[in-house]
Formats: sequence, structure tokens, C-alpha cells
Amino acid sequence: MPDTTSTDPDRLSPGDIARTLLWTAVVTSAVANMAVSFGGADTWVHLVCGAVTVLCAGTLAVRGLRGRR
Repeated sequence: MPDTTSTDPDRLSPGDIARTLLWTAVVTSAVANMAVSFGGADTWVHLVCGAVTVLCAGTLAVRGLRGRR
């Protein structure tokens, strides 16, 4: 049976995966917001993209500040 409690330094932690997904969401939603700005989309599309960007960036900031304690 394989050892699942390995402390292998190359192994990704759940925190690393979450941070990567949050950064991906921030960049994607910011680029989408810029694209719909040039495309002339409805206001609700801008609001959704902006809200996703703010929520993900805020979550990254909170996680970063908590990690320094």
C-alpha cells in the first residue's frame, strides 16, 4: 500500500492548487472584462467579470495575509 502521508517537496498541497486556481480566475476574468469592454457587451457582463475579479483577488489577499502570521 503506498504511503499517502509523504512529505515529498515536489508534491502539490491543496493550498498551492487553490492559489493557482484563484490566480487563473483573476487573470481570466480581468481579460474577459477587457474583451467585453471593447466588444460593447451589456453592463451585467462587466459587473459579473468585475465581481469575480474582486472576489478572487480579495481571497488571495486574505490568504496571503493569514499566511504571514
